This record gives sequence, structure tokens and C-alpha cells, in this order.
Amino acid sequence: MIETMLPAGVACAEVFGDPPGAVLFPEEQALLARAVHKRHREFTTGRSCARSALAALGVAPAPILPGDRGAPQWPPGIVGSITHCAGYRAAAVAHARDVLTIGLDAEPDEALPDGVLDAISLPGERALLRDLAVAAPGTCWDRVLFSAKESVYKAWFPLARRWLGFEDADITVNPADGTFEALLLVAAPTVGGSPLAGFTGRWLACDGLVLTAIAVPA
Repeated sequence: MIETMLPAGVACAEVFGDPPGAVLFPEEQALLARAVHKRHREFTTGRSCARSALAALGVAPAPILPGDRGAPQWPPGIVGSITHCAGYRAAAVAHARDVLTIGLDAEPDEALPDGVLDAISLPGERALLRDLAVAAPGTCWDRVLFSAKESVYKAWFPLARRWLGFEDADITVNPADGTFEALLLVAAPTVGGSPLAGFTGRWLACDGLVLTAIAVPA
């Protein structure tokens, strides 16, 4: 599914569940010494997806260790993103000469728990969700918004190297064409001599999942 949301030049891999046979490098395995079984499964399969995607770019297998705030440390000249939720793992990567940054997120296609929407959204976003619920019922728009904000953060952090709160990006979801726009409400990183004011991404609700993806051309 995820490949339909990403442009040419981005390699991706996804799996539903945790197929047997995925292995970690010793450096990665050491990070999971005290991890619960669920964390071990999602980390292992996510790294397996990442290495499959890297192989499509001709990049040899290598450890993918977490760096600042847990962001994956990709091989030199590579950008990418990894995501996982119950029953689904995916990764997307590209050469930095082609793509500036990638943000990828997967969520269950179900309403957010009580109280979460108020914590992660702006008043204007909540008003938009109310309108969407009337115009296009049947989609968990609160989960789409949450996922979009997660993808924004994953695309933002490699460029800015600093935290971005849920309240620091204003998301507009377009139900007609499966896109969303994110306006950054904080000082933006400078990219190519100009401030990066926001992101454009895609969303998809299908087969019990909500997926969002951002890929900014270099």
C-alpha cells in the first residue's frame, strides 16, 4: 500500500505481521536486551523492512541504530523513515541527492482514545474534523490527523534536529484527493537557502490501517 503514496526514487517495503527469519546485527540486538517481546518484534521487523528497501537502492545491509530522539541513523547519503503499528511494519528510503527527507506513519483505523484529540490538535483542526465527519463519515479523521502530525515530525526532525510539538504544525486534510498540508508554526529550518514553511503529504485509510507519508524532493 505504501508505495502508492510515495514518489519515484523512494524505495519502500512493508509487511503485515512479523514473518519469521528476520535477524538483527549484534549492535541492534544489544539495544533490545531488556525490551519486551512486542518491542523486539516491531523493531526487528521494521529493521528488516528498512534493509529490504535499502537493497532496492543498491545499499548493502548495515546496522540501523537509533540516534537523537530515536530517529534511525541511516547509511551516508540516505534518508528514510520506519513505522509500525499492530499488524503492520514499513520503511521507506531514498538517496539524499533525490529526496530531502521522508516521514512515514501507520496507525490503526480507529478513533483516538478519549482525551487524545484535545491534547494533539489545534482548535481550527478540531473544527475541520467536525466538518469532515459530516461530509465524509466512515473515516476516523482524528486518527488521520494524528498520523499526519507523526509524519510531519519524522520529516522535520532530520532537518531541524529539534523537537516539534503537536501544537507546532497546523494540518489541513483534503478528503477529495488523499493529501494533507502542514503549516509549521515555529521557526523553520533553512533548506536550500529558504525557510521550510511546511510539508505536503498523502494519507490513506485502507484494510484497517491509516497511513500517512511525506517525501520532500531535494
